[in-house]
Amino acid sequence: MHDTTVLLIELGAVVLGLGLVGRFAGRIGLSPIPLYLLGGLAFGQGGLFPLTASEEFIEVGAEIGVILLLLLLGLEYSASELVTSLKTQYPSGLVDFALNAVPGALAALLMGWGPVAAVGLAGVTWISSSGVIAKVLTDLGRLGNRETPVILGVLVIEDLSMAVYLPLLTALVAGLGLAGTSVAMLIAVGTVGLVLVIALRYGKFISRMVSSDIPEMLLLVVLGLTLLIAGIAAKLQVSAAVGAFLVGIALSGETAENARSLLSPLRDLFAAVFFVFFGLSTVPSQIPPVLLPALILAVVTSVTKIITGWYAARRAGVGSRGGLRAGGALVARGEFSIVIAGLAAGVDDRLTPLATAYVMILVVLGPLTARWTEPVVRRVKQFADNRSGGSGGSGGAKPADAAVPAPAEAAEAAGTAQP
Repeated sequence: MHDTTVLLIELGAVVLGLGLVGRFAGRIGLSPIPLYLLGGLAFGQGGLFPLTASEEFIEVGAEIGVILLLLLLGLEYSASELVTSLKTQYPSGLVDFALNAVPGALAALLMGWGPVAAVGLAGVTWISSSGVIAKVLTDLGRLGNRETPVILGVLVIEDLSMAVYLPLLTALVAGLGLAGTSVAMLIAVGTVGLVLVIALRYGKFISRMVSSDIPEMLLLVVLGLTLLIAGIAAKLQVSAAVGAFLVGIALSGETAENARSLLSPLRDLFAAVFFVFFGLSTVPSQIPPVLLPALILAVVTSVTKIITGWYAARRAGVGSRGGLRAGGALVARGEFSIVIAGLAAGVDDRLTPLATAYVMILVVLGPLTARWTEPVVRRVKQFADNRSGGSGGSGGAKPADAAVPAPAEAAEAAGTAQP
């Protein structure tokens, strides 16, 4: 009875604290993720208020949080949207991977962490935060901008790539060897392909089977099915998170929309618990030694994400200013980086604190780059043009082709969306 009492008190304090810091973050226009991580550090080993009775319960809640995050992410996409994005955006996805995963892998190898840690840190620096970016675009009123579909396309490619990457990382961390890893990859790729085919052909039928006019029944069926599939996927070394993502993809239409509205509050609760648990697993004293590498990685991968967004937007016919806005919006890292770091936590003790510091930096920096990348670059360019014009003896005259901006550029300068 005493243990149960302590458990309730600790859980109540944690959940209440999450609610308060979430409200505070909303008031100052900041994502609550860094505050959740700080809360976990405060309640973890070496923190100010270490938990004693509820840590195991929070660990289970964190697992559910990851599953719900991926389920809701899958519900956002239909199979046809994923296939279309793969066909049209895969060059941008390849550039995204090369520019943003390679710095993380190189950093791990240079620090002597080994190849498995390199694969893990590559994922941490590669994946942008869909949740943070969606909120930033909404807050800035950019959902109708020309570059927004490009941003979403890059995010879709990243999210779908996780269905292959997470099983690969899980197999490597488990030490399955070349044969075991190859089998896990084949299972993952085959499963993703099978689910996409089934969703394309029979998605409406599956959705009708799951659907219910009674919200309680729909909630129980979708949640139960997701946990079941996630458990089976974990047993097959495919990753529980990927199993949940595939369940989300298989559902479509009104069923997916209703399930999303029912599950969103649960997702938010357990996702917050997940970030707290990740903070709990990080010893605060381990962060200062990796703070400088985390800061360097944050700066480098902020630049590479901006280049990624600019390339993807230009490839889609969006002007330079829209490309800069796209790149700035992609900088934020968050939930996926933490999920990856959690999977690879046992590979090297320094990976978890570095990922914590890295995400905390970029989840704060991301909204700022989304807002200011394009204006800052534009002003720097104008300053450089003025300096070169003034010193070149031409009296600051501009070339004829720069006198009248192109229609797309003029519209972007005014902040309007092109049809």
